[in-house]
This record gives sequence, structure tokens and C-alpha cells, in this order.
Amino acid sequence: MPKALAHLVSDLSRLPGIGPKTATRLALHILRRPVAEAQRLAADIADLHGSIKLCRNCFAFSEDDPCAICTDVRRNQQIICVVEGPGDLLAIEKTGAFQGLYHILHGILSPMDGIGPAEIKIDALVERVKKHHIKEVFIATSSTVPGEATASYIFERLAKMVSVSRLACGIPMGMDIKYADEHTLSRAIEARKYEEPSPL
Repeated sequence: MPKALAHLVSDLSRLPGIGPKTATRLALHILRRPVAEAQRLAADIADLHGSIKLCRNCFAFSEDDPCAICTDVRRNQQIICVVEGPGDLLAIEKTGAFQGLYHILHGILSPMDGIGPAEIKIDALVERVKKHHIKEVFIATSSTVPGEATASYIFERLAKMVSVSRLACGIPMGMDIKYADEHTLSRAIEARKYEEPSPL
């Protein structure tokens, strides 16, 4: 393999979810495209760090500081949704179901990996709640062991200051209950919703 191509394959295979075979396929695809397309891709990648910064309030990636969500007066300024990373914010935004603000931790607690509260944005969250008189913190971390530990730690830090809610976990839409694992079914029971009778 030519050195230039091998270097690109090596660089691409460092990306999450990209193995050597996929990296090779992507590199060959780029090589077959017009030079202008490859140059535009390279320019876009080079431009990322110069154009995008962290929002001073929520730590989202943005070209503006504060970001468009934090400065949107139509959003509920008294509720903050806490997520692990920028991808989680995008996923929640796609639903259109949440109209408050966000706080991105940029990680989760993982003592085995040396990641404690000081390594993620928990202290900044606490200060933000104090400073802006937030009424509710909605924790939307994953239901993994580190995600649950992070949620519990945040709850302990904030419980006496503000109302804290948690992302409900349960049975996916369309799934037969008998195929759910015990943990998922247990969480679904704990997070059960009480239906109001329909008006006649």
C-alpha cells in the first residue's frame, strides 16, 4: 500500500467505530473522488478547532458563545437537562420533547479509569444551579453502571438545592414484555406512569 494511503488508513482507523477494513474502504473512496472534494474535506476537518468552541454555560460545541440554545428566550430557562456528551444533546433535541437548557458533562464518573467529579463538569453544574436559581435538574445519563453512579452522585450534590428528575428507563416501544431482561423490566415498573381517566 502506498505510504500516503497507509497513513490515511491509520488515521481513519483511530476514529471510534472504524476498524482497519472500514478505514481502508473510506480511504479508497476518498482517493477515487475528485481532488476538490478531498481538499474540501481536509479543509473542513482543519477548520473544526478554529471555528468551534465550548459554550461557557452548557459546554456544548458551538460557533457562538453562549450557544444558540442558551440564548433562545423561547426555551424554559429554569430547567437543565444533564447529559454525558454532545451526541446525547443532539439525540434529545431530535425528539422535540424537551424545551429547557442543557449541561454537558463531557464524561461520566469512572474511578477505575481515574475519572472523578473533578474531571467532568459537575462542579460547574452546581455553580450554575446556585447562580441562576434553576428549579429542576433533569438527569439524562445512560443506564450503564457508570451512568447510574454519575446520576446518583449528581442527585446527592443537588437534592437539597433543586428538584431533581431522572430519565425514565423501561420497555422499548413494540417490545414484548416477556423478552425484556430483569433489570429493564424492574426499571420500567419503578418508572411506571399513572394514567388520568379520559374526560367523557
